[in-house]
Amino acid sequence: MERPPALDEHLFAADTKRILALDGGGVRGIITIAFLERIELLLKERSGRGNDFRLSDYFDLVGGTSVGSILATLIALGYPVADIKRLFIEWCPSIFRRPWLGIPFFSPRFSSAGLKKRARKVLQEGTLSTAPLKTGLAIVTKRIDTGSPWVLSNNPRSKYWDDPADASYLGNRNYRIADLIRASTAAPYYFAPKRIPISRQRGLFVDGGVSPYNNPSLLMLMLAGIRGYGFQWHLGADHLLIVSVGTGSYRVSYEPGFFSRNVSTLFAAQALRGLIGDNETLSLTLLQWLSAPDRPWEINSEIGDLAGELMGPADMGGEAKPLLSFVRYDARLEEKWLREACGQEVTRRLTSDYLAALQRLDRPDMLMEMYRVGAEAAAAQVTPDNFPSRFDQ
Repeated sequence: MERPPALDEHLFAADTKRILALDGGGVRGIITIAFLERIELLLKERSGRGNDFRLSDYFDLVGGTSVGSILATLIALGYPVADIKRLFIEWCPSIFRRPWLGIPFFSPRFSSAGLKKRARKVLQEGTLSTAPLKTGLAIVTKRIDTGSPWVLSNNPRSKYWDDPADASYLGNRNYRIADLIRASTAAPYYFAPKRIPISRQRGLFVDGGVSPYNNPSLLMLMLAGIRGYGFQWHLGADHLLIVSVGTGSYRVSYEPGFFSRNVSTLFAAQALRGLIGDNETLSLTLLQWLSAPDRPWEINSEIGDLAGELMGPADMGGEAKPLLSFVRYDARLEEKWLREACGQEVTRRLTSDYLAALQRLDRPDMLMEMYRVGAEAAAAQVTPDNFPSRFDQ
């Protein structure tokens, strides 16, 4: 299959580059979609192309972890956000469905059959080299039989793209995207791991959120700039824009007696949630330190939002310069933030049970409530100045 010229333009043209990075978060992916709607509307108006415009026209690389891998793939295929939203709402109830024969605490909480069926329906047997992708795509997963995070992209200049002469492994070009999505979304406790042929054997993969990259923004920066990954894009605030979109964040905390009252499986699942949150905070801290964004997020009470701080050689007499332009969109699923950021439709529901349900990643019945929070946050956060004109094609 011949590669479309537009795809090579996105991947290899020596120009400014734009990356869209999408977090993991289960059904809270609907919050991401609310932001994507707003971004698409803004960029559509700027492009002058009307309803022909797609996010895949603007972004040169779309990367995602877990549910973000689903959304990233649909964007890279050229789907409008309205269709992505419709599919997501249709899919969620069947994806988060308990298996008939599952044994509580010993079997995965949900069957993987629903996601597998829907991913195959959209992607069929499409691989990283044969699927009709309109722009760059990167999917983050974790290979647990070797203990290594994996990021797989449709970049034909990547080191492991082709099959080697000795047939010692399967080239990345042959990986079915439906399998990669299934692997990236295989959250421990919730879904079973995914086996994927990688050589004469199969690798065992789980959700990319188990790696440091549930927020894949930092990995996307490395993918763009580290020579070994094969992109070799120019870095600098005038050359690289990363737009990072969350699924709703909050600080994970528990009453002291929680762990003594629950079985070890639940203990492990909740501890993992806390680790994922810590990794997301680390990524956000580094990216804000490297980019000095115009609207930084508060990291914690000790270091604040790093306003006015930029990593670089300024303390040695040199001039610190941003490594990229960076903007982060998200909603804080905490009572204080929601009361300050959202209108009455949200705040009048803010009981402790409602807030706990908003934070869950496996509550399809809360989709529209989550969407409402995301839409209000997007209306306040997504502005034209987040997309400087120097990045327009």
